[in-house]
Amino acid sequence: MSSSTSAAPSVDGTTRERAGQLLRRLAGDDARLRDDQGEAITALVDDRARVLLVQRTGWGKSAVYWIATALRRQQGSGPTLVVSPLLALMRDQVAAARRLGLAAETINSTNLDAWQDILARLDDDAIDVLLISPERLNAASFRDRLPALAARLGLLVVDEAHCISDWGHDFRPDYRRIADLLADLADDTPVLACTATANARVTTDVARQLDPGAAGRTGDADPDLDDTDVVTLRGKLGRDSLQLAVVRLDRGEQRLAWLDAFVRRHRPVHGRAGIVYTLTVADSERVASFLAGRGLEAVAYNSNVDPAGRQAIEDRLLANDVDVVVSTSALGMGYDKPDLAFVVHLGAPSSPVSWYQQVGRAGRAIATAEVVLLPTGKDEAIWQHFDVAGLPRESEVSALLEALDGGSLSVPKLERAVNVRRSRLQLLLKVLDVDGAVEKVGSGWQRTGVDWELDTGHYQRLADLRRREHAIMRSFVDGDGGGGVDGGGRCLMQTLGEVLDDPDAQPCGRCQGCTGWEPDVEMDDQAIADAREHLRTRAVVVGQRRMWPSGLDEVKGRIDAGRGALQGRALAGGDGSGWDDVVDRLLASSVAGHLDEAALDEVVDGLTKVLSRWSWSRRPVAFVPVPSGRHGALAATVAQRLAELGRLPMVDALVDTGAPPQSTMANSPHKAANALRGLAVDPDAAADLPDGPVVLVDAVTDSGWTLVASAHRLTEAGERDVLPLVLSAGP
Repeated sequence: MSSSTSAAPSVDGTTRERAGQLLRRLAGDDARLRDDQGEAITALVDDRARVLLVQRTGWGKSAVYWIATALRRQQGSGPTLVVSPLLALMRDQVAAARRLGLAAETINSTNLDAWQDILARLDDDAIDVLLISPERLNAASFRDRLPALAARLGLLVVDEAHCISDWGHDFRPDYRRIADLLADLADDTPVLACTATANARVTTDVARQLDPGAAGRTGDADPDLDDTDVVTLRGKLGRDSLQLAVVRLDRGEQRLAWLDAFVRRHRPVHGRAGIVYTLTVADSERVASFLAGRGLEAVAYNSNVDPAGRQAIEDRLLANDVDVVVSTSALGMGYDKPDLAFVVHLGAPSSPVSWYQQVGRAGRAIATAEVVLLPTGKDEAIWQHFDVAGLPRESEVSALLEALDGGSLSVPKLERAVNVRRSRLQLLLKVLDVDGAVEKVGSGWQRTGVDWELDTGHYQRLADLRRREHAIMRSFVDGDGGGGVDGGGRCLMQTLGEVLDDPDAQPCGRCQGCTGWEPDVEMDDQAIADAREHLRTRAVVVGQRRMWPSGLDEVKGRIDAGRGALQGRALAGGDGSGWDDVVDRLLASSVAGHLDEAALDEVVDGLTKVLSRWSWSRRPVAFVPVPSGRHGALAATVAQRLAELGRLPMVDALVDTGAPPQSTMANSPHKAANALRGLAVDPDAAADLPDGPVVLVDAVTDSGWTLVASAHRLTEAGERDVLPLVLSAGP
């Protein structure tokens, strides 16, 4: 097979010498090939080996596969296929490959119009490198081409390879499809897998999946690489420039004021920007809004930002044209900014591996980078939510397979048949699809006839691992894992390295545990007051549902105007609302059966201010509480207090009919149906409702279907606006 004419021109010498020359073309005249880079390239080019590179962020892993690609193309081999998880990563990689003279293209959701041309050029061997996401491996438009493409590849690269292993912190089921791709490769096709974040167990699991002699899932075994033929090159994880600390502050407004002072102190001194990571999209937007309101160049980066907007933010950060980017983990793998000055985590990540993944973004090419963990009181609830969401449960899988026994079903129909949230349902389908138990045909899913049972023991061990990871992060947060003072504690960097099985982990001599160091940040009272005002006056919006879930018996289709709950307001909603502490205290007292009067007074005062800021077309005429077994009495008490303050009637127009708790329902069809079953109208009380809008008072809302069902019941006799007002929005 002839190589592409666009590949890098030939250079003389041994493979290692030629690799060094190509590296200088790629990275500059001062670049020098690392020993492990040279060994990896030689193994790929000369030995056609399978290689696993576990090296820290910024070490130069991508240089290995670009140089290996250039040398393999010079040998007359076929193109390289790179499986990579993020668009940002692909953009940077395409640019780097082109700097080396390689014809590199990507197929992703943003360039649909170019797919046919790219695939035609690939068939003509006019492309040196094709980058795809793991999800593309199962796309109907690409899947059928894979066997033929795999048979002629010159190199297969699996980037962020820890995603292959469900023992890893960022497991993606679609990565498991790489096993099929590996099986279709020619026997002498080299394979390179790269990651910066893999402990010994994950490293072993990935190596065994890469090894053609290993079969089945073997990650449960003790970490031992001696039984694989994969060349594993693992480097030290520590970076001399990193300076770590944990800062513990009790309240949300203190944390915001600290961030304001930290960024404000940092930028004029160093002239370089940094990243603040948050655990949720809402927090990224709240924090960025506050910092921008204080005069800083702060922007939010998360899944709500479109691809063009993300790239613009990445470019501004790269050019130090912002003070700080406040981001979820969306700005993570693959983003390369050598002079990133700081990384702050507002909220502790759930595992030390995911923490290191983001810690490693900082300080690649500068003398000192500050890395700070700023935990919040909501962290563990968020850990548990996301970690449990990634593990299938036997009851859910059994119900799903039983539903498919009746024939092909679309996802909406499966939602009606199985009490599982849609995002989780799609995860289960993906796991079953990867394992060959189900397949998608047209718009529906069906069983394949392959016998399949959930490996409950394996997933239980995964759950146990997640709990151990939580315990490790808790030790960092609490100071048991490294956060000492005055040099008397355990080194944070060493502890982090050790839990990642870094054999070279040793005291760094710079962090809080080693020296007692903490960023020199002074919060002024005005900043704290501004933060509190920002948090407590921001509207926490309760979204409006416009369509009933399909498959309900009582109602269907669009929710008619005047028959459903309008957009509402909440007092508390996440750590960034400023009200969570007092609302949580009041909710706890409600469960105990003795309302905390001080908390009640403060909450009612806060809700009164929410009402005063709320713009509506017509003033409400009454307050109606939502009845429930858990917080019905609290909702009624709050509604009565607000009604008295507003000199309006409080009307108990709704009745709880005793349906199961909404917390036992997992998806929209089940939640909506259960809410409708659980609520009725007291006709005598409803007769006392004046004509006009009513404020619907509830203690807690999650999906919002109880509010929608309540509004539906209140409007059965005629249209009226229903305005939800809740104490706390969110799970």
